[in-house]
Amino acid sequence: MRRSIGYITLLLMPLILLPGCSTLREGTKCVLGVSTKVLEDNRKSAITKTFDYDYHATYNKSIEALKAMDTYVYHKGAAGQLIAFYVSLGDTTPVGVFFKTVDNTHTQVEISSPSTYAKELIAKRLFARLAGLPDPTEKKEEEKPLEKPL
Repeated sequence: MRRSIGYITLLLMPLILLPGCSTLREGTKCVLGVSTKVLEDNRKSAITKTFDYDYHATYNKSIEALKAMDTYVYHKGAAGQLIAFYVSLGDTTPVGVFFKTVDNTHTQVEISSPSTYAKELIAKRLFARLAGLPDPTEKKEEEKPLEKPL
C-alpha cells in the first residue's frame, strides 16, 4: 500500500510543482524541458515581420538560418506552424518562431520568448538572414583582430 502511494505521489508531483503546465502531457513536457506553452503564452508580445516568401520557403529558410546560428531546435510543430529552440547549447532560454500565411507570396514571422533579450537578439539575427543580409552579430573579416607575427 505504501509503495502504491509513493508511485502515485511521484507521478503527480510534476503537476503539483509546475502549476503553469496545466495538463499531464504539458507537465511531462515541462519536466523534460521541451514545453512550448511558455512560447505560446508570450506570443502576444512577439516581435513580428512579414517577408515576401511563401509559407514553405519562409519555413525552410528559417530552419537553415537557425542551424547556421548554432541554435538547438527541440521542437518542430507537426503542421510547421512553430519551431521551438534554445538560443544555443550553452544558453537554454527558449525561443519560438511562429509562421502565419498572409497570402500566397507573404508570410508573417513571429519571434516569441519569455526573455526580452533573447527575443530581440534572435529577431535581429533571423530577420536579417531571411532578408538576405549578413548576420549583424557576426564580425566581418576586417573587424577581426590581426594576429601578430612572432
